[in-house]
Order: sequence, then structure tokens, then C-alpha cells
Amino acid sequence: MVTKVLLADPRGFCAGVEMAIKSLTWMVQVFEPPVYCFHEIVHNGAVVHAFEEAGVIFVEDIDEVPVGRPVMLSAHGSAPDVVTAATERSAVMIDAVCPLVTKVHHEVRRLAGRGYEIIYVGHEGHDEAIGAIAEAPGSAQLVDPRIGLDTFVASEGSQVALLAQTTLGLYEWEGILADARERFPDLWTARKSDLCYATTNRQAAIQELALRSEVLLVVGSENSSNTQALVRVGHNAGVPTYRVDGADDVDESWLDGIEVVGVTAGASAPDRRVQRVIERIDPSEGSELVKVTAEDEYFPLPPQLRRLMASLQALVEGGFSCRSPGQAGPVENDREFTATEALAIIGV
Repeated sequence: MVTKVLLADPRGFCAGVEMAIKSLTWMVQVFEPPVYCFHEIVHNGAVVHAFEEAGVIFVEDIDEVPVGRPVMLSAHGSAPDVVTAATERSAVMIDAVCPLVTKVHHEVRRLAGRGYEIIYVGHEGHDEAIGAIAEAPGSAQLVDPRIGLDTFVASEGSQVALLAQTTLGLYEWEGILADARERFPDLWTARKSDLCYATTNRQAAIQELALRSEVLLVVGSENSSNTQALVRVGHNAGVPTYRVDGADDVDESWLDGIEVVGVTAGASAPDRRVQRVIERIDPSEGSELVKVTAEDEYFPLPPQLRRLMASLQALVEGGFSCRSPGQAGPVENDREFTATEALAIIGV
């Protein structure tokens, strides 16, 4: 019987996911459905399903978006041609890309422009990797950390740079980094790792859980790279580690004879699902928070969304102050409406 759950802190939503989810929530409140989103807004099945129920249609090709409909681009970053096509096709386009992914896109463009051949360390087929490589497909080569540098071919005498998908495991990045530095002594690398702060923090937290737990459960979806990285970190620490989407995925046989279970969540997993997993485990002594570090990062809503909401707010406030339902308002009675009265509306 499980006596205690050790609950990782930090876990779950990062600042980029918070921003993306809030952004799409605003979209479904402002516009009549359907609202379109290019790729899953974040890699979590429960979140995606909730938005689908609210009227969001997720597409894999921007041409699937009817001309004139509002569209959002996912947090993982999109190829330049996708951004251009979405802007031209949609009446309202909001790019919810995580700022940390934007930084990597910027570096790909900048380094390619300076003639570098770029090793981009990422997972084949991942949305983030696809978008980053598309910034400079002639200069950037994808290197999957599970395969290594054998697939990378540099021209003789070329300058080489190393960039990474933000959701990699530290163990994946550090191995490639060491190999690349040995192979290319003049290798360019960013002064600060491309790996997302949330990714590294959550990996540090599960390592701490592994020291005190007999089994580890990671809440998150199968297509979530950072969730899968947490599972591998747990396995590498020598602790049986299982990924679950939610409480229904918990196999009772995993807990046979187990007293202490560590629980964490990937950066796109809702905390409500984490709490339901704990309820399913039903530890006799409850749960204990294992705090590794504090996170207070905040990413503002996308600038396009902020401008849109400011415009709508101005329209609503203007309509409220200038009209009375069913009656002529100050605009219609402008002759009688004085400048003094107008100034009073704005507090003068």
C-alpha cells in the first residue's frame, strides 16, 4: 500500500504554455467558432480536446484554414512560409510561439546569414524542430540526439554552430555538446543553453524525487518531448518510471509493494490531472511537496493579441459611453453634445 506521494515542484505548465493557452482562450471568447490553430497549441491531449470542445479546429496545413477565419500558430514555433501564409489567409493571425523558441529561430537566421553550418539538435518530426530548421534549411542540419553526430556533415573549412530544441533532456544535450566540441574546436555555442528553464528545472526535480521514491509517475501526453525526457531521466536514475495521461492510466500492478511514489508532470500537463493521479494512488499519509527551485517567469500575451484586445476594449467602451440601448446617443445628438460632456467621459 502506498503511504506517501512525493510531488515535484516545479512541475506542469511553464510560462510559454501559460501564455499559449491563455491566448487561445481569448480567441475562443472573442470569435464565433470555429477558430483555427496550426498544430496542437501545446502537446497535451486533454488540453487539445478541451479546446476542440470549445470550437477550435487544429490543422496540419495552413491551407485548411478558410480564408478570413481567425487562426493561431502554436507555441512550438512555425516555419516562415507558414507565418506568411497564415497572415495572408486570415483576417486575424496570432502567433503564440514561446519566446524561448523565437530566440532559437533568430539564432538560426543570424548564424546562417554569417555563413555558419548549423547543428540543430532535436527530435525528428517534432513541431519545434521542423519550424527551426525551416528558418535556414540550406544551413541547418537536424541531429537527433538518439543517433548522434554521425549524421552531420560539414564542408571543409566551414564555421560550425550548435543549437538545440528547447525541450531536450540535459543528458541528450550534454552528450552532443561534448562530442561537437571535440570534433569542432572552434564550435559556436550560445552563452546560455537553448534548453528551456522549465525543462531543466523539471528534470532537476525528478532527479530529486528519484532519490526518495520507489516508483515515478510522469503526467503528460505521449507526443510531449519534455514529458518523455522526464521519463528517460527517471529511468536513467534507476527508478521504474511510467508516463500517464491521467488517473485512468495508472496500473495498480506498478504500485504493488510500493510505499513511496514520486509524481511530476510535463510542461504542458494540467495540474488538475496531477491531482487526480494522486487521488487514484490514495496515499495513506497524503502527499509531500518536494521543492527544488522557484519559478516566477512570465511571458506576455502575443503582441498581435494585445493590440486586438485593446482595440476591442476601446470599441466596447466607446459603444457603452456613446449609446443607450433603443435610444439616440450622443453621436446622433451631436449638436446638443458638448465638448465639456465629452471630456467628462475621459475624466477631464
